[in-house]
This record gives sequence, structure tokens and C-alpha cells, in this order.
Amino acid sequence: MPRRFPSTFAMPPRLSMSCLVMALATLPHAAPAQALREIGRTAAGNPVLVEQRTVRRALPLVDATVRVRFAQAVKAREGEWWASRTRLTLDCSARRVKIYENWYFADTAWRRVVTHKVVGIPAFGTVLGGSMTSVSYDALCAAPPPK
Repeated sequence: MPRRFPSTFAMPPRLSMSCLVMALATLPHAAPAQALREIGRTAAGNPVLVEQRTVRRALPLVDATVRVRFAQAVKAREGEWWASRTRLTLDCSARRVKIYENWYFADTAWRRVVTHKVVGIPAFGTVLGGSMTSVSYDALCAAPPPK
């Protein structure tokens, strides 16, 4: 004699769980982490990386998001900074930079935000030698690599 299930189940519980697991397995996974490319090192030896999908060129301007992993923690009032992420625009014709936002992180994986600063009225400033902006300028304002 076949086994009967309550009318609320369209199929046996074990079979429905199998279907659910199969459906979840076929769903797209979370988007992969942002593709980072090292573009150089600061005077202090900190690696500077660019988020490749954020680079937009409208010469002489280049927009990008740049990340830095600090070799040693930077002590700040809010806590220790181990990494940073900066959204900026470079003016390749005048060696100037405009910074829009800065994030500082308590880990080198860019997960635990210590400080997030948004510039109220962004304005172009000077690119300082040996800094993250200088490394970014040298790498991103050079002729783009052929595809």
C-alpha cells in the first residue's frame, strides 16, 4: 500500500529537501572580489593596487579607486589603520589629483572600516612624490596598455 502524505506536501519531505538543495546549488554564487592589480609601491614600500573595473578614462582625466596595504599600522585617534581605499580623479595634463572618498581599515583584507571620510567639496590638489597619489598618477596616466 502506498504511503500517504498530508495534502500540504506536494512531494515527500526528503524529496522536497533534495530539490531545494539542487535549486540552491544552481543559483549564481556571490560576485567575485574586485579584481585588483598592483601598480607600484609608495616610498615606504606599501603596495598600491587599483580596482581595475573602476578605471574610467576621459583624457586628460582618469577616475579610479586605489587601495593600499600598509607595511606597518598607522596609529590614528580612531584606532590602527592597516589598509586604505581611495576614490580619486587624476588630471594627467597638470599632475593634479582630486580625492572624493577615503576609507581606512583595521585589517589588510579591507573588511573592518575604522574611518570613512567623504570630501565635501572636492578640489584638485598637488600629487606628492612617493605617495599613493604619485604611484597612481605614474601608472594610470601613462599610455594605457594595448588590449
